[in-house]
Amino acid sequence: MGCAFMSELRVLSIYEGFFSGGARILHSDVVLGLHGGVQRHSVLSVQGDVLREATRQRMEDDACYRSLTGAGVPVSALRRGLGAGTCDGFTAAEVAATARAAARADVILSLKEQPLALLNQAGLPYRPVVVCLHRSDPLNQGAALDAMLAGIAAGRVRACVCCAESTRAAYAAAGVPEDLLHVIPNGVDLLRFRPDPVARALVRARLGIPAGAPVVVFAARYAAMKNVPLLLRSARAYLRRDPGAHVLMCGAGMTPANADLRADITAAFGDQPWLAERVALLGVRSDMEAVYAAADVVSLTSDSGEAAPLCLIEGMMCAAVPVTTDVGDSAALVAGRGFVTAADPDDIAAAWAEAAGSAARLRPLLETARERFSRTRMIAAYGSLIERVHSGLPLAALPEPL
Repeated sequence: MGCAFMSELRVLSIYEGFFSGGARILHSDVVLGLHGGVQRHSVLSVQGDVLREATRQRMEDDACYRSLTGAGVPVSALRRGLGAGTCDGFTAAEVAATARAAARADVILSLKEQPLALLNQAGLPYRPVVVCLHRSDPLNQGAALDAMLAGIAAGRVRACVCCAESTRAAYAAAGVPEDLLHVIPNGVDLLRFRPDPVARALVRARLGIPAGAPVVVFAARYAAMKNVPLLLRSARAYLRRDPGAHVLMCGAGMTPANADLRADITAAFGDQPWLAERVALLGVRSDMEAVYAAADVVSLTSDSGEAAPLCLIEGMMCAAVPVTTDVGDSAALVAGRGFVTAADPDDIAAAWAEAAGSAARLRPLLETARERFSRTRMIAAYGSLIERVHSGLPLAALPEPL
């Protein structure tokens, strides 16, 4: 079996679709880091176009798609035309296309558990599957958990990568055998995500924000779990107390075209709508490193589902002080480097003010944390697990994260 590593190991990743989100960004980073040399990667997306977070998201317009194809990673889609980004109701032609793609692979990576509905279809060639898990609420994933448990029972699923300890604990409690669950912490490109005074000045100038004004960035898709109404109520409290502060909202659905977001803003700012003039809706950005560099604080107000939020890591690496609600591994990620708050607008606003005022003090602590959040260690761990799954080596020998 040892000589198997000398030949090319072919790995196929299955995505629901190319829609904006931290899990797709991180998984695409892993694929890019491993493609070439020993491993050759390809991607099959169930949907080519999706309508999510009040935003049409075409595969070809997605930054992850462009990065993958630009690096020579083959990417294809089963379905064209607008879809909801869900994995269900497969046609015979779609199953046949998946079978052809699987036959050309040695190992399959499933981005989250949703693609297991496709990989469990009868007639597909047997290939060991690694499921990459990025949430901490398996019971809220509809039929996806059942599909994953069925894949485990059938012997297809050989391992599950958990991006956080909260993920491992939640899926073990939901019935996934503990020996299949392996934690590989999230990491980011430290060359890209770093303090950048030039980018900070440019972004602020383009947005009309003075150099010394406190800036909070909220990077998330418009989804219930992100608790956007709480974020906006916190913004109202914060902007009332600091007339020079600004809040930046980035992500799918964070645009004036989203009627639900407009309604949330109206509800939050009520009889003081002029405060909302200092809330910038920036939508999906391909230059988040520059946006984070322009900010003093990176905030998360989620009430469920999070595991190891990429926005907190990326923001911290750009020297933005993190402020988060206690969900998933968020508190552990920011421990000693930021602030954890109750889900209360006044508490969050006070934490933003304290974080902005503590930026200079906390900057050295954020700098010393950089190695912990390096993607180099993450990619190496993914590569080792994939090779062990392919070779049949015991996964219990994998080193635990530092």
